Amino acid sequence: MATKDTNIEQDIDPYAVVETLREALDAAAGIILPSLRVDPASPELKLVELGRVRADVAARLASALRRGSPE
Repeated sequence: MATKDTNIEQDIDPYAVVETLREALDAAAGIILPSLRVDPASPELKLVELGRVRADVAARLASALRRGSPE
């Protein structure tokens, strides 16, 4: 699905995004996603792999998202 932000998506460094997300989750909610990484199988797509987490961590992540406000 194409969006009007296609140029912005192409300019994003997935490695920087992973580190930003890792730091934000830890600072805001004390959440660590051990499997968080850039997907090495498809570098041209710049996919970020969130990985698997325990159910209690997923619940804390959902709670943190509900508390947050959109930018």
